[in-house]
Amino acid sequence: MDTLPYAVQTAFPLLFLVVPAAGALVSCRRRAPERRPAEIWQRWWVIGALGCGSLWMTLSFLTMPGAMAEAIGFARTPFQFEIAFANLGLAVLGFRAASASPRERLTVGLSAAAFLWGAVVGHLDQWFAHGDHAPGNTGGVLLYDLLIPAVVIAMALRDMRQASALRSGAAVPAA
Repeated sequence: MDTLPYAVQTAFPLLFLVVPAAGALVSCRRRAPERRPAEIWQRWWVIGALGCGSLWMTLSFLTMPGAMAEAIGFARTPFQFEIAFANLGLAVLGFRAASASPRERLTVGLSAAAFLWGAVVGHLDQWFAHGDHAPGNTGGVLLYDLLIPAVVIAMALRDMRQASALRSGAAVPAA
């Protein structure tokens, strides 16, 4: 990891945000008329950002724990094995959410938030209290950990409001 520039190392997690966004944009342009753009975005986001991003973290922590410890600025510990399987749980939730109801996606988003927003607090503590500016502790990982659950939650709440409006007969804006 020492050979890669700091900016590249810290920006890597953003690929798991950019690729699903690009995929959703292309898919929306080529969509069948009956497929709602919001549905396309949700599927790309939960599969690409949450599912694939978390699976990548799982594999990284299991197969290269030394490099991951260095990337986050921590000593290598057995705790990394636990982090790998916490991320595996998030990956399973992300892949499951692709075909889930809005209420289930809300639960997935809240579950992801419990872990990832807790990780954000830990990253910020390490950054400000201990001066840990390692690429895996600051930068892209903070955006990833903040945005993944926030977007899943926001999209699920939007779908739940739309479904409620449809049930009550209110006009629903096209999305």
